[in-house]
Amino acid sequence: MDVLIDTNIILDSIMKREPFLVNSKKIISLCLNGEINGCIAAHTITNLFFILRNEIPVAERKRTLLRLCSIFTVVSIDNDKITSALDNDKFDDFEDCLQDECASDFNADYIVTRNISDFKDSKIKAIEPSEFLSIFKGRCDN
Repeated sequence: MDVLIDTNIILDSIMKREPFLVNSKKIISLCLNGEINGCIAAHTITNLFFILRNEIPVAERKRTLLRLCSIFTVVSIDNDKITSALDNDKFDDFEDCLQDECASDFNADYIVTRNISDFKDSKIKAIEPSEFLSIFKGRCDN
């Protein structure tokens, strides 16, 4: 199963945000263990570096982001994705539209996010972490 992991899921894990921590860690562990193919968009790395600037010192942030790059496939942002996202009037948030473009490029089955309403018009179905974990468990039980 191929999934794009939205930035908020990564932040939940790094910042130990409750009540989201358990599911975010499970999903990241599935990617780490190779049970699912996880990707993140390239701009997730730059966004995390900026968002975490007041929480985590630079050297530790770099180590954390390098670790993420070893766990996930990082899907690049290129001219085609940017222009496609800019031309897409279905999204209010450009960043979310880029997430969808990257998920589509990765041929993801799902975008795992806590903000599914932001992806109501996405090409790739967006689901919450708990729903994803249920689907994954169902596939493993069969």
